[in-house]
Amino acid sequence: MVSLSSKQPRLPLPSPLMMSEPGSFAYFTMHNRWTTIARRIIPENQYPPEIAASLEALVEELLHGNVRSLNDDGGTDVATWNANLQPFIGIPWIEVPWFFAEVYFYRRILEATQFFGKGQWQEVDPFAVQKQRELEAICSNPAIAVESNSSWSHEQLILRLYQALWGNRADLSLKPSETITETDATEFHTSQQHILVDDSSTVFTVLTEKAHSRIDLIADNAGFELFHDLQLIEFLLSTHITQQVFLHLKVHPTFVSDATTQDVHSLLKTLSLTKQSNLCTWSNSLENYLKTERLILCADEFWTSPFAFWEMPDSLYQELAKSSLIVIKGDANYRRILGDRQWSFTAPFSEIASYFPAPLVALRTLKSEIVAGLQPTQLKQLTNEDAEWLINGHWGLIQFVDRQKSTNVPQIVEVS
Repeated sequence: MVSLSSKQPRLPLPSPLMMSEPGSFAYFTMHNRWTTIARRIIPENQYPPEIAASLEALVEELLHGNVRSLNDDGGTDVATWNANLQPFIGIPWIEVPWFFAEVYFYRRILEATQFFGKGQWQEVDPFAVQKQRELEAICSNPAIAVESNSSWSHEQLILRLYQALWGNRADLSLKPSETITETDATEFHTSQQHILVDDSSTVFTVLTEKAHSRIDLIADNAGFELFHDLQLIEFLLSTHITQQVFLHLKVHPTFVSDATTQDVHSLLKTLSLTKQSNLCTWSNSLENYLKTERLILCADEFWTSPFAFWEMPDSLYQELAKSSLIVIKGDANYRRILGDRQWSFTAPFSEIASYFPAPLVALRTLKSEIVAGLQPTQLKQLTNEDAEWLINGHWGLIQFVDRQKSTNVPQIVEVS
């Protein structure tokens, strides 16, 4: 059993990121991104006046009102949410820590759209139109390719890791209308120069030094990113690097494109109906892994909660302790590893993420003003080269931590 007393970073906790600083990405998110997201889904879903009015009221509350409790909308999480909201009731949204407010905003969208009600809109994903558009882009892209092989090489495994990393660039909450394209060889080579910490060689060693019974992947976005996550998963299973993969998903829609269990099934069904035979074969292979329980889909309410990963329930913590490696995808999950706090960008990532119960690798493209594990020389170069390097998704991280090892030396990549 893993000791629960160590479920904290080894370093003192800094203050959380807030939305009150004009010019910050958090401030922009609250005043621009959230209002656009809430209004965009009204015409997309052809919501009736009642739901449209509720969404407009949410926008007004964001900008000019105060935080309130959730209404009893039928969700099983209402009581828990209202207990956690108590410190913030009656204060302006801008005074709430950013990550807490962001998760609460998406939960309020579900309340406004009657997602948990018993009527016409029950369990209707308010972001389904955007997700479906991305699925169609995947199927219509002739450059999209998959392969399933029982034999493999070092290059193939590293390629799957890189694809899973850069798949995180696809995020409907940031670029809802961006056309998805597969990276060609030249662009892919350039992208590798944009990985600020690249521990892929360490991950390769961990994955191949012995047989594994279980690997876990905590998913981020549906669509293009989920497609590449499943490519990595299929590779790990077909090569018998691991006997099982546990894929952790959201219990309900959030952050526009975060992956739910339904999104996995929708992706596989869509690919099985495409005219590209290799995609059909590949999706059928994954369906077979689901049937034989080599691929397990998990959805815990914690993944849609507003808490740092070190605050996860003991039951989930002990479950993850069974894993040989936890692959943590995306920007929002990375924020939760760090508790969405104002760490120094050069703070050792391994000293912050040391509380995880099993070895982990974070695959993340930077889309928020938070990061750890960089070198001072990198910060100077990045600031000179790209003023928006923290938020534009053009820079990536592959950061590995093993709490059982006394030292973790990250593979820092110089910015060229």
